[in-house]
Amino acid sequence: MNSSDNAASSSPASPSPKTGRKPARKTRRLRVDDVLVVKRSRIRTAISGTVVGNFMEWFDFGIYGYLAVTMTVVFTEGLPPEAGILVTLFGFAVSFLVRPLGGLVLGPLGDKIGRKKILFLTMSMMAAATALIGVLPTAAQIGLWAIAPLYLLKMIQGFSTGGEYAGASTYVAEFSPDRRRGFWASWLDVGSYVGFAAGAGTVALTTLIAEGLAGPDAMTEFGWRIPFLIALPLGAVAVWFRLKIPETPAYEVAETAGGIESEHEDPMARQGVFGIFRHFWRQILIAMAIVAATNTAGYALTSYMPTYLEKDVGVSNLTAAVATIPVLLIMSACLPLVGRMSDKLGRKPVYLMAVGASLALMVPAFAVMQIGEIWAIFIALFMVAVPVALWAGPSAASLPAFFPTASRFGAMAIAYNLSVSLFGGTTPLFSEFLIQLTGNTFMPAFYIMFFAAVAGVGVLTMRETARRPLIGSVPTVETKAEAEELVKGQDDNPLIDTHTMPLDILPPASTTGATADGQDGRVTTPAG
Repeated sequence: MNSSDNAASSSPASPSPKTGRKPARKTRRLRVDDVLVVKRSRIRTAISGTVVGNFMEWFDFGIYGYLAVTMTVVFTEGLPPEAGILVTLFGFAVSFLVRPLGGLVLGPLGDKIGRKKILFLTMSMMAAATALIGVLPTAAQIGLWAIAPLYLLKMIQGFSTGGEYAGASTYVAEFSPDRRRGFWASWLDVGSYVGFAAGAGTVALTTLIAEGLAGPDAMTEFGWRIPFLIALPLGAVAVWFRLKIPETPAYEVAETAGGIESEHEDPMARQGVFGIFRHFWRQILIAMAIVAATNTAGYALTSYMPTYLEKDVGVSNLTAAVATIPVLLIMSACLPLVGRMSDKLGRKPVYLMAVGASLALMVPAFAVMQIGEIWAIFIALFMVAVPVALWAGPSAASLPAFFPTASRFGAMAIAYNLSVSLFGGTTPLFSEFLIQLTGNTFMPAFYIMFFAAVAGVGVLTMRETARRPLIGSVPTVETKAEAEELVKGQDDNPLIDTHTMPLDILPPASTTGATADGQDGRVTTPAG
Protein backbone atom coordinates (compact mmCIF):
# COMPACT_ATOMS: atom_id res chain seq x y z
CA MET A 1 0.00 0.00 0.00
CA ASN A 2 1.48 3.39 -0.98
CA SER A 3 1.00 6.77 0.59
CA SER A 4 -2.29 7.35 -1.16
CA ASP A 5 -3.77 4.41 0.67
CA ASN A 6 -2.32 5.53 3.97
CA ALA A 7 -3.45 9.10 3.51
CA ALA A 8 -6.92 8.05 2.55
CA SER A 9 -7.44 5.26 5.05
CA SER A 10 -7.64 7.53 8.07
CA SER A 11 -8.72 11.06 8.70
CA PRO A 12 -7.15 12.42 11.90
CA ALA A 13 -9.15 13.64 14.83
CA SER A 14 -7.33 15.20 17.82
CA PRO A 15 -3.62 14.73 18.66
CA SER A 16 -2.56 12.09 21.13
CA PRO A 17 -0.93 13.71 24.21
CA LYS A 18 1.79 11.04 24.22
CA THR A 19 2.75 10.79 20.57
CA GLY A 20 1.54 14.11 19.15
CA ARG A 21 0.00 12.16 16.29
CA LYS A 22 -3.65 12.24 15.38
CA PRO A 23 -5.42 8.88 15.71
CA ALA A 24 -7.81 7.66 13.03
CA ARG A 25 -11.35 8.78 13.69
CA LYS A 26 -14.00 6.17 14.22
CA THR A 27 -16.58 5.83 11.49
CA ARG A 28 -19.93 4.14 11.59
CA ARG A 29 -21.02 1.42 9.18
CA LEU A 30 -22.28 2.29 5.74
CA ARG A 31 -26.08 2.46 5.47
CA VAL A 32 -28.33 2.46 2.43
CA ASP A 33 -29.21 6.10 3.07
CA ASP A 34 -25.55 7.08 2.84
CA VAL A 35 -25.14 5.82 -0.72
CA LEU A 36 -25.56 8.31 -3.57
CA VAL A 37 -28.09 7.18 -6.16
CA VAL A 38 -27.59 9.17 -9.37
CA LYS A 39 -30.07 8.47 -12.14
CA ARG A 40 -28.62 7.61 -15.54
CA SER A 41 -30.54 10.45 -17.21
CA ARG A 42 -28.79 12.95 -14.91
CA ILE A 43 -25.42 11.35 -15.65
CA ARG A 44 -25.99 11.81 -19.38
CA THR A 45 -27.02 15.44 -18.96
CA ALA A 46 -24.05 16.27 -16.76
CA ILE A 47 -21.47 14.52 -18.91
CA SER A 48 -22.77 15.90 -22.20
CA GLY A 49 -22.53 19.41 -20.78
CA THR A 50 -18.93 18.75 -19.80
CA VAL A 51 -17.87 17.09 -23.04
CA VAL A 52 -18.66 20.21 -25.10
CA GLY A 53 -15.87 22.08 -23.33
CA ASN A 54 -13.27 19.51 -24.24
CA PHE A 55 -14.67 19.51 -27.78
CA MET A 56 -14.05 23.26 -28.01
CA GLU A 57 -10.55 22.99 -26.51
CA TRP A 58 -9.45 20.43 -29.04
CA PHE A 59 -11.32 22.10 -31.88
CA ASP A 60 -8.86 24.96 -31.45
CA PHE A 61 -5.91 22.58 -31.29
CA GLY A 62 -7.11 20.99 -34.51
CA ILE A 63 -7.38 24.34 -36.25
CA TYR A 64 -3.96 25.54 -35.10
CA GLY A 65 -2.27 22.20 -35.78
CA TYR A 66 -3.57 21.86 -39.31
CA LEU A 67 -2.91 25.53 -40.10
CA ALA A 68 0.62 25.54 -38.64
CA VAL A 69 2.35 25.73 -42.02
CA THR A 70 -0.14 28.35 -43.24
CA MET A 71 0.20 30.35 -40.01
CA THR A 72 3.97 30.34 -40.51
CA VAL A 73 3.51 32.23 -43.78
CA VAL A 74 0.93 34.57 -42.27
CA PHE A 75 2.69 35.48 -39.00
CA THR A 76 6.44 34.99 -39.63
CA GLU A 77 6.85 36.43 -43.12
CA GLY A 78 10.49 37.44 -43.55
CA LEU A 79 11.97 34.70 -41.38
CA PRO A 80 13.72 31.62 -42.83
CA PRO A 81 11.23 28.72 -43.19
CA GLU A 82 12.95 26.56 -40.54
CA ALA A 83 12.89 29.39 -37.97
CA GLY A 84 9.35 30.37 -38.97
CA ILE A 85 7.89 26.93 -38.29
CA LEU A 86 9.57 26.81 -34.86
CA VAL A 87 8.17 30.26 -34.01
CA THR A 88 4.69 29.10 -35.03
CA LEU A 89 4.95 25.86 -33.07
CA PHE A 90 6.17 27.86 -30.08
CA GLY A 91 2.80 29.62 -30.26
CA PHE A 92 1.28 26.19 -29.60
CA ALA A 93 3.76 25.51 -26.81
CA VAL A 94 3.34 28.90 -25.11
CA SER A 95 -0.29 28.16 -24.31
CA PHE A 96 0.93 25.14 -22.35
CA LEU A 97 3.60 27.07 -20.49
CA VAL A 98 0.91 29.13 -18.70
CA ARG A 99 -1.30 26.12 -17.99
CA PRO A 100 0.28 25.48 -14.57
CA LEU A 101 -0.59 29.05 -13.57
CA GLY A 102 -4.19 28.47 -14.65
CA GLY A 103 -4.21 25.21 -12.72
CA LEU A 104 -2.77 26.80 -9.58
CA VAL A 105 -5.43 29.52 -9.64
CA LEU A 106 -8.51 27.75 -10.99
CA GLY A 107 -8.01 24.31 -9.43
CA PRO A 108 -8.10 25.29 -5.72
CA LEU A 109 -10.83 27.81 -6.58
CA GLY A 110 -12.90 24.96 -8.02
CA ASP A 111 -12.55 23.09 -4.73
CA LYS A 112 -13.73 26.21 -2.87
CA ILE A 113 -16.66 27.51 -4.95
CA GLY A 114 -17.62 24.42 -6.95
CA ARG A 115 -16.79 22.63 -10.19
CA LYS A 116 -19.66 24.09 -12.25
CA LYS A 117 -18.72 27.78 -11.87
CA ILE A 118 -15.10 27.23 -12.91
CA LEU A 119 -16.09 25.12 -15.92
CA PHE A 120 -18.38 27.95 -17.09
CA LEU A 121 -15.53 30.47 -16.72
CA THR A 122 -12.97 28.36 -18.59
CA MET A 123 -15.36 27.73 -21.46
CA SER A 124 -16.12 31.43 -21.88
CA MET A 125 -12.46 32.46 -21.88
CA MET A 126 -11.47 29.74 -24.32
CA ALA A 127 -14.18 30.51 -26.88
CA ALA A 128 -13.49 34.25 -26.82
CA ALA A 129 -9.72 33.87 -27.23
CA THR A 130 -10.07 31.40 -30.11
CA ALA A 131 -12.44 33.69 -32.02
CA LEU A 132 -10.19 36.73 -31.51
CA ILE A 133 -7.29 34.95 -33.23
CA GLY A 134 -9.39 35.11 -36.38
CA VAL A 135 -9.26 38.93 -36.46
CA LEU A 136 -5.54 39.45 -35.71
CA PRO A 137 -3.33 41.54 -38.02
CA THR A 138 -0.76 39.63 -40.08
CA ALA A 139 2.99 40.05 -40.56
CA ALA A 140 2.30 41.63 -43.94
CA GLN A 141 0.36 44.36 -42.12
CA ILE A 142 2.48 45.07 -39.03
CA GLY A 143 5.62 42.97 -39.46
CA LEU A 144 6.88 40.37 -37.01
CA TRP A 145 5.02 42.16 -34.21
CA ALA A 146 2.02 40.16 -35.43
CA ILE A 147 3.26 37.18 -33.43
CA ALA A 148 2.87 39.06 -30.11
CA PRO A 149 -0.97 39.26 -29.96
CA LEU A 150 -1.12 35.67 -31.24
CA TYR A 151 1.04 34.52 -28.33
CA LEU A 152 -1.07 36.60 -25.91
CA LEU A 153 -4.31 34.95 -27.01
CA LYS A 154 -2.70 31.51 -26.90
CA MET A 155 -1.65 32.28 -23.32
CA ILE A 156 -5.26 33.19 -22.42
CA GLN A 157 -6.36 29.90 -23.93
CA GLY A 158 -3.69 28.11 -21.92
CA PHE A 159 -4.72 29.78 -18.67
CA SER A 160 -8.36 28.80 -19.15
CA THR A 161 -7.42 25.29 -20.23
CA GLY A 162 -5.47 25.00 -16.97
CA GLY A 163 -8.82 24.56 -15.28
CA GLU A 164 -10.69 22.87 -18.12
CA TYR A 165 -9.51 19.25 -18.31
CA ALA A 166 -8.77 19.00 -14.59
CA GLY A 167 -12.22 20.37 -13.80
CA ALA A 168 -13.99 18.34 -16.46
CA SER A 169 -12.33 15.07 -15.47
CA THR A 170 -13.03 15.77 -11.80
CA TYR A 171 -16.63 16.55 -12.69
CA VAL A 172 -17.33 13.42 -14.73
CA ALA A 173 -15.51 11.19 -12.23
CA GLU A 174 -17.62 12.54 -9.37
CA PHE A 175 -20.85 12.25 -11.33
CA SER A 176 -20.23 8.66 -12.48
CA PRO A 177 -21.29 5.51 -10.60
CA ASP A 178 -18.37 3.58 -9.13
CA ARG A 179 -18.89 0.41 -11.17
CA ARG A 180 -19.03 2.23 -14.53
CA ARG A 181 -16.81 5.25 -13.93
CA GLY A 182 -14.35 4.21 -16.63
CA PHE A 183 -17.10 3.97 -19.24
CA TRP A 184 -18.85 7.25 -18.42
CA ALA A 185 -15.68 9.27 -17.89
CA SER A 186 -14.16 8.06 -21.17
CA TRP A 187 -16.74 10.15 -23.04
CA LEU A 188 -14.80 13.22 -21.98
CA ASP A 189 -11.90 12.21 -24.22
CA VAL A 190 -14.34 11.24 -26.96
CA GLY A 191 -15.25 14.92 -27.00
CA SER A 192 -11.56 15.83 -27.16
CA TYR A 193 -10.66 13.79 -30.19
CA VAL A 194 -13.93 14.41 -32.02
CA GLY A 195 -13.28 18.11 -31.45
CA PHE A 196 -9.85 17.77 -33.01
CA ALA A 197 -11.32 15.87 -35.96
CA ALA A 198 -13.93 18.64 -36.33
CA GLY A 199 -11.14 21.21 -36.36
CA ALA A 200 -9.26 19.25 -39.00
CA GLY A 201 -12.43 18.85 -41.04
CA THR A 202 -13.17 22.56 -40.81
CA VAL A 203 -9.67 23.37 -42.09
CA ALA A 204 -10.01 20.85 -44.94
CA LEU A 205 -13.45 22.12 -45.98
CA THR A 206 -12.35 25.75 -45.74
CA THR A 207 -9.30 24.98 -47.86
CA LEU A 208 -11.37 23.29 -50.56
CA ILE A 209 -13.91 26.09 -50.77
CA ALA A 210 -11.52 29.03 -50.42
CA GLU A 211 -8.97 27.75 -52.94
CA GLY A 212 -11.73 26.71 -55.31
CA LEU A 213 -13.19 30.20 -55.28
CA ALA A 214 -10.11 32.42 -54.89
CA GLY A 215 -7.10 30.40 -56.02
CA PRO A 216 -4.16 28.64 -54.34
CA ASP A 217 -3.20 31.61 -52.12
CA ALA A 218 -6.66 31.96 -50.60
CA MET A 219 -5.78 30.34 -47.27
CA THR A 220 -2.81 32.63 -46.58
CA GLU A 221 -4.72 35.70 -47.74
CA PHE A 222 -7.96 35.29 -45.78
CA GLY A 223 -9.06 31.65 -45.49
CA TRP A 224 -7.05 30.93 -42.33
CA ARG A 225 -9.35 33.30 -40.38
CA ILE A 226 -12.56 31.40 -41.08
CA PRO A 227 -11.99 28.31 -38.85
CA PHE A 228 -11.09 30.51 -35.87
CA LEU A 229 -14.17 32.69 -36.34
CA ILE A 230 -16.38 29.59 -36.46
CA ALA A 231 -15.35 29.03 -32.84
CA LEU A 232 -17.53 31.97 -31.78
CA PRO A 233 -20.97 30.40 -32.45
CA LEU A 234 -19.68 27.00 -31.35
CA GLY A 235 -18.42 28.57 -28.14
CA ALA A 236 -21.80 30.21 -27.50
CA VAL A 237 -23.49 26.80 -27.76
CA ALA A 238 -20.91 25.27 -25.42
CA VAL A 239 -21.38 28.05 -22.84
CA TRP A 240 -25.16 27.48 -22.97
CA PHE A 241 -24.60 23.78 -22.24
CA ARG A 242 -22.33 24.66 -19.33
CA LEU A 243 -25.06 26.82 -17.83
CA LYS A 244 -27.34 23.76 -17.71
CA ILE A 245 -25.08 21.32 -15.88
CA PRO A 246 -25.65 20.67 -12.14
CA GLU A 247 -23.00 20.61 -9.45
CA THR A 248 -21.54 17.16 -8.76
CA PRO A 249 -23.21 14.95 -6.13
CA ALA A 250 -19.93 14.17 -4.36
CA TYR A 251 -19.03 17.85 -3.96
CA GLU A 252 -22.48 18.85 -2.70
CA VAL A 253 -22.71 16.03 -0.18
CA ALA A 254 -19.26 16.85 1.21
CA GLU A 255 -20.03 20.58 1.30
CA THR A 256 -23.47 20.13 2.88
CA ALA A 257 -22.09 17.72 5.46
CA GLY A 258 -19.33 20.12 6.38
CA GLY A 259 -16.62 17.81 5.05
CA ILE A 260 -14.83 20.41 2.95
CA GLU A 261 -12.96 22.39 5.58
CA SER A 262 -9.50 23.87 5.34
CA GLU A 263 -7.38 21.85 7.78
CA HIS A 264 -3.82 21.43 6.64
CA GLU A 265 -3.01 18.55 8.99
CA ASP A 266 -5.90 16.45 7.66
CA PRO A 267 -5.23 15.11 4.14
CA MET A 268 -8.97 14.53 3.67
CA ALA A 269 -9.76 18.23 4.17
CA ARG A 270 -9.43 20.93 1.53
CA GLN A 271 -5.81 21.87 0.94
CA GLY A 272 -4.11 24.86 -0.58
CA VAL A 273 -1.29 24.52 -3.08
CA PHE A 274 1.38 23.76 -0.48
CA GLY A 275 -0.85 21.30 1.35
CA ILE A 276 -1.54 19.46 -1.91
CA PHE A 277 2.15 19.02 -2.60
CA ARG A 278 2.81 18.06 1.02
CA HIS A 279 0.18 15.32 1.26
CA PHE A 280 -0.05 14.04 -2.32
CA TRP A 281 3.38 14.46 -3.94
CA ARG A 282 3.68 10.74 -4.74
CA GLN A 283 0.27 10.64 -6.40
CA ILE A 284 1.15 13.83 -8.30
CA LEU A 285 4.33 12.25 -9.68
CA ILE A 286 2.47 9.11 -10.79
CA ALA A 287 -0.27 11.18 -12.40
CA MET A 288 2.32 13.37 -14.15
CA ALA A 289 4.05 10.30 -15.61
CA ILE A 290 0.76 8.94 -16.99
CA VAL A 291 -0.28 12.34 -18.34
CA ALA A 292 3.11 12.77 -20.04
CA ALA A 293 2.83 9.39 -21.78
CA THR A 294 -0.78 10.04 -22.80
CA ASN A 295 -0.16 13.48 -24.20
CA THR A 296 3.17 12.96 -25.97
CA ALA A 297 1.46 10.22 -27.99
CA GLY A 298 -1.82 12.15 -28.22
CA TYR A 299 -0.33 15.44 -29.39
CA ALA A 300 1.99 13.66 -31.78
CA LEU A 301 -1.07 12.02 -33.38
CA THR A 302 -3.06 15.23 -33.49
CA SER A 303 -1.28 18.57 -33.25
CA TYR A 304 2.15 17.62 -34.62
CA MET A 305 1.14 15.11 -37.27
CA PRO A 306 -0.08 17.69 -39.82
CA THR A 307 3.31 19.46 -39.72
CA TYR A 308 5.20 16.15 -39.85
CA LEU A 309 3.19 14.82 -42.79
CA GLU A 310 3.59 18.03 -44.76
CA LYS A 311 7.22 18.76 -43.97
CA ASP A 312 8.89 15.36 -43.51
CA VAL A 313 6.65 13.01 -45.50
CA GLY A 314 5.79 15.46 -48.26
CA VAL A 315 2.00 15.29 -48.48
CA SER A 316 -0.34 18.25 -48.88
CA ASN A 317 -2.19 20.03 -46.08
CA LEU A 318 -5.48 18.67 -47.40
CA THR A 319 -4.18 15.07 -47.53
CA ALA A 320 -2.86 15.33 -43.97
CA ALA A 321 -6.27 16.49 -42.72
CA VAL A 322 -8.25 13.91 -44.70
CA ALA A 323 -6.01 11.08 -43.49
CA THR A 324 -6.27 12.02 -39.81
CA ILE A 325 -10.03 12.60 -39.51
CA PRO A 326 -11.27 8.99 -39.92
CA VAL A 327 -8.50 7.71 -37.65
CA LEU A 328 -9.54 10.09 -34.88
CA LEU A 329 -13.23 9.30 -35.29
CA ILE A 330 -12.68 5.53 -35.17
CA MET A 331 -10.36 5.89 -32.18
CA SER A 332 -12.94 8.08 -30.42
CA ALA A 333 -15.61 5.45 -30.95
CA CYS A 334 -13.34 2.91 -29.26
CA LEU A 335 -12.64 4.99 -26.14
CA PRO A 336 -15.86 3.99 -24.29
CA LEU A 337 -14.99 0.35 -24.99
CA VAL A 338 -11.54 0.91 -23.47
CA GLY A 339 -13.13 2.69 -20.52
CA ARG A 340 -15.52 -0.22 -19.97
CA MET A 341 -12.60 -2.66 -20.24
CA SER A 342 -10.83 -0.71 -17.48
CA ASP A 343 -13.95 -1.09 -15.31
CA LYS A 344 -13.79 -4.86 -15.70
CA LEU A 345 -10.02 -5.53 -15.78
CA GLY A 346 -8.81 -2.55 -13.76
CA ARG A 347 -7.00 0.64 -14.72
CA LYS A 348 -3.52 -0.77 -14.21
CA PRO A 349 -3.80 -3.66 -16.72
CA VAL A 350 -5.09 -1.28 -19.41
CA TYR A 351 -2.31 1.21 -18.73
CA LEU A 352 0.27 -1.59 -18.97
CA MET A 353 -1.22 -2.52 -22.36
CA ALA A 354 -0.65 1.10 -23.36
CA VAL A 355 2.99 0.90 -22.33
CA GLY A 356 3.51 -2.26 -24.38
CA ALA A 357 1.73 -0.85 -27.42
CA SER A 358 3.77 2.37 -27.27
CA LEU A 359 7.08 0.52 -27.16
CA ALA A 360 6.10 -1.98 -29.86
CA LEU A 361 4.28 0.16 -32.42
CA MET A 362 5.85 3.62 -32.58
CA VAL A 363 8.98 2.94 -34.64
CA PRO A 364 7.14 0.68 -37.14
CA ALA A 365 4.38 3.32 -37.43
CA PHE A 366 6.81 6.09 -38.38
CA ALA A 367 8.61 3.72 -40.76
CA VAL A 368 5.37 2.92 -42.58
CA MET A 369 4.50 6.62 -42.66
CA GLN A 370 7.68 7.34 -44.62
CA ILE A 371 6.28 5.41 -47.59
CA GLY A 372 4.20 8.51 -48.25
CA GLU A 373 1.23 6.80 -49.91
CA ILE A 374 -2.21 7.51 -48.52
CA TRP A 375 -2.80 3.86 -47.58
CA ALA A 376 0.49 3.79 -45.68
CA ILE A 377 -0.37 6.98 -43.83
CA PHE A 378 -3.72 5.51 -42.78
CA ILE A 379 -2.06 2.35 -41.44
CA ALA A 380 0.64 4.33 -39.63
CA LEU A 381 -1.84 6.68 -37.98
CA PHE A 382 -3.95 3.75 -36.79
CA MET A 383 -0.82 2.21 -35.27
CA VAL A 384 -0.14 5.42 -33.35
CA ALA A 385 -3.80 5.64 -32.31
CA VAL A 386 -3.76 2.25 -30.54
CA PRO A 387 -1.60 3.30 -27.55
CA VAL A 388 -3.30 6.72 -27.49
CA ALA A 389 -6.68 5.02 -26.99
CA LEU A 390 -5.29 2.73 -24.29
CA TRP A 391 -3.80 5.70 -22.42
CA ALA A 392 -6.77 8.03 -22.81
CA GLY A 393 -9.62 5.56 -22.23
CA PRO A 394 -9.13 5.07 -18.46
CA SER A 395 -7.53 8.43 -17.60
CA ALA A 396 -10.53 10.67 -16.90
CA ALA A 397 -11.73 8.05 -14.39
CA SER A 398 -8.35 7.01 -13.02
CA LEU A 399 -6.47 10.24 -12.38
CA PRO A 400 -9.09 12.14 -10.30
CA ALA A 401 -9.47 9.04 -8.12
CA PHE A 402 -5.90 9.51 -6.86
CA PHE A 403 -7.02 12.45 -4.69
CA PRO A 404 -9.72 13.05 -2.02
CA THR A 405 -12.87 14.99 -2.87
CA ALA A 406 -12.00 18.11 -0.88
CA SER A 407 -8.76 18.73 -2.86
CA ARG A 408 -9.44 16.78 -6.05
CA PHE A 409 -9.86 19.68 -8.47
CA GLY A 410 -6.76 21.49 -7.19
CA ALA A 411 -4.56 18.41 -7.11
CA MET A 412 -5.70 17.32 -10.58
CA ALA A 413 -5.07 20.81 -11.96
CA ILE A 414 -1.53 20.85 -10.59
CA ALA A 415 -0.57 17.32 -11.66
CA TYR A 416 -2.19 17.46 -15.09
CA ASN A 417 -1.06 20.93 -16.09
CA LEU A 418 2.52 20.64 -14.88
CA SER A 419 2.92 17.48 -16.93
CA VAL A 420 1.04 18.53 -20.04
CA SER A 421 2.84 21.89 -20.18
CA LEU A 422 6.32 20.42 -19.73
CA PHE A 423 5.94 17.31 -21.86
CA GLY A 424 2.63 17.10 -23.75
CA GLY A 425 2.06 20.52 -25.28
CA THR A 426 5.72 20.87 -26.16
CA THR A 427 5.67 17.63 -28.19
CA PRO A 428 5.31 19.38 -31.58
CA LEU A 429 8.08 21.85 -30.76
CA PHE A 430 10.55 19.30 -29.35
CA SER A 431 9.78 16.73 -32.04
CA GLU A 432 10.52 19.21 -34.81
CA PHE A 433 13.59 20.52 -32.97
CA LEU A 434 14.99 16.99 -32.52
CA ILE A 435 14.46 16.21 -36.20
CA GLN A 436 16.25 19.42 -37.21
CA LEU A 437 19.04 18.72 -34.70
CA THR A 438 19.70 15.09 -35.65
CA GLY A 439 18.25 14.75 -39.14
CA ASN A 440 16.49 11.60 -37.90
CA THR A 441 12.77 11.58 -38.75
CA PHE A 442 12.16 8.81 -36.16
CA MET A 443 12.89 11.12 -33.22
CA PRO A 444 9.16 11.70 -32.43
CA ALA A 445 8.75 7.93 -32.02
CA PHE A 446 11.69 7.73 -29.59
CA TYR A 447 10.33 10.72 -27.68
CA ILE A 448 6.96 8.98 -27.19
CA MET A 449 8.57 5.67 -26.22
CA PHE A 450 10.71 7.30 -23.54
CA PHE A 451 7.70 8.75 -21.72
CA ALA A 452 5.78 5.48 -22.07
CA ALA A 453 8.59 3.66 -20.29
CA VAL A 454 8.66 6.24 -17.48
CA ALA A 455 4.88 5.96 -17.09
CA GLY A 456 5.16 2.19 -16.90
CA VAL A 457 7.18 2.56 -13.70
CA GLY A 458 4.53 4.86 -12.27
CA VAL A 459 1.69 2.51 -13.21
CA LEU A 460 3.35 -0.36 -11.36
CA THR A 461 3.31 1.70 -8.14
CA MET A 462 -0.16 3.24 -8.46
CA ARG A 463 -3.20 2.33 -6.39
CA GLU A 464 -5.91 0.48 -8.34
CA THR A 465 -9.03 2.66 -8.44
CA ALA A 466 -11.49 0.69 -10.60
CA ARG A 467 -14.96 0.08 -9.10
CA ARG A 468 -13.97 1.80 -5.83
CA PRO A 469 -15.74 4.82 -4.31
CA LEU A 470 -13.74 8.00 -4.75
CA ILE A 471 -11.53 8.88 -1.79
CA GLY A 472 -13.40 11.24 0.50
CA SER A 473 -16.80 10.37 -0.99
CA VAL A 474 -19.54 7.88 -0.24
CA PRO A 475 -20.31 5.17 -2.85
CA THR A 476 -22.22 6.21 -5.97
CA VAL A 477 -24.64 3.87 -7.75
CA GLU A 478 -27.41 4.12 -10.34
CA THR A 479 -30.30 2.39 -8.50
CA LYS A 480 -31.59 1.89 -4.96
CA ALA A 481 -31.28 -1.86 -5.48
CA GLU A 482 -27.53 -1.46 -6.11
CA ALA A 483 -27.26 0.59 -2.91
CA GLU A 484 -28.99 -2.12 -0.88
CA GLU A 485 -26.80 -4.84 -2.37
CA LEU A 486 -23.62 -2.85 -1.69
CA VAL A 487 -24.52 -2.14 1.95
CA LYS A 488 -25.51 -5.75 2.57
CA GLY A 489 -22.13 -7.03 1.40
CA GLN A 490 -19.92 -4.25 2.73
CA ASP A 491 -18.10 -6.45 5.27
CA ASP A 492 -16.88 -8.81 2.55
CA ASN A 493 -16.25 -6.16 -0.09
CA PRO A 494 -12.54 -5.27 -0.37
CA LEU A 495 -13.44 -2.19 -2.42
CA ILE A 496 -15.28 -0.52 0.48
CA ASP A 497 -13.27 1.41 3.07
CA THR A 498 -15.52 3.51 5.29
CA HIS A 499 -12.52 5.33 6.80
CA THR A 500 -12.28 7.35 3.57
CA MET A 501 -15.96 8.38 3.68
CA PRO A 502 -17.57 11.34 5.50
CA LEU A 503 -19.98 9.01 7.32
CA ASP A 504 -19.31 10.39 10.81
CA ILE A 505 -20.32 13.89 9.72
CA LEU A 506 -23.37 13.08 7.59
CA PRO A 507 -26.80 13.97 8.99
CA PRO A 508 -28.86 11.13 10.52
CA ALA A 509 -30.11 8.70 7.91
CA SER A 510 -33.70 8.57 6.69
CA THR A 511 -35.58 6.07 4.63
CA THR A 512 -35.15 7.93 1.37
CA GLY A 513 -31.39 7.94 0.93
CA ALA A 514 -29.15 10.33 -0.96
CA THR A 515 -30.20 10.87 -4.53
CA ALA A 516 -29.58 13.17 -7.43
CA ASP A 517 -32.66 15.35 -7.67
CA GLY A 518 -34.45 14.95 -10.98
CA GLN A 519 -35.06 18.70 -11.29
CA ASP A 520 -31.71 20.38 -10.83
CA GLY A 521 -29.32 17.55 -10.06
CA ARG A 522 -28.63 18.69 -6.49
CA VAL A 523 -27.88 15.98 -4.02
CA THR A 524 -30.16 15.73 -1.04
CA THR A 525 -29.50 13.75 2.11
CA PRO A 526 -32.64 14.31 4.19
CA ALA A 527 -32.40 14.31 7.94
CA GLY A 528 -34.60 11.76 9.63
